[in-house]
This record gives sequence, C-alpha cells and structure tokens, in this order.
Amino acid sequence: MRQYLIDELSFLERDNLDSYLKRTIKTGPISGVFWLEVPQELLAEPQTAHLACGPFYCSVILEQTELRVEFLVRSSHTMRCSCIAWATPAQRQFVLDFVDNMLKEEFISV
Repeated sequence: MRQYLIDELSFLERDNLDSYLKRTIKTGPISGVFWLEVPQELLAEPQTAHLACGPFYCSVILEQTELRVEFLVRSSHTMRCSCIAWATPAQRQFVLDFVDNMLKEEFISV
C-alpha cells in the first residue's frame, strides 16, 4: 500500500491528533479510522465519470504510536470499480497539505 507514515507519536500527540481528526473529518466504522474526502475539483477522470460512486476519500488510520494516510482514492459506495485508483499528483499534494496543516495546528514537530 502506498501511504504516508508518521511514527513514534507520544501518547499526548496521539490524543491531540485523535481530537483534531474527530473535529475535522468523517470518522470511519472502526475506532482510529477516518475518511479524508477528496474535493470534487481534484477528482481524476475515472472518478468524475463515476460521481455516483462518490464521495471519494483517502483513509487516515491513527494507531497507538503512528498515523498512516493511504494514497488510494476509494469510493464510499463500492469496493471494486475502475474509479478506485492511486492518488494523482494533485490528490497526493492535497493529502500531504492536510497532514502538514494538522501537525502545525496541533504543534507536533516530526
């Protein structure tokens, strides 16, 4: 899996990130899993052709000592479809900007 990983989080950093994620993006069905929705203007052609499969998101997984953000853009309605694809450069930059902003707002230096 292509992903962005931040490890060696302290207990306090993990709690701060958990609070931030709960305030800013959608929580997933499992504790520690969140959905970062990809803005419509950043959708790739296969995704714009399949708007019924949307919204589209990247998974954010917060564990005890690490944060992982996947670069797979997923559909919220189906598990298998041609619109599910690796993030484009613009989508990847969106994910990285989200993580950078989150770390800055929570005063976490990595």
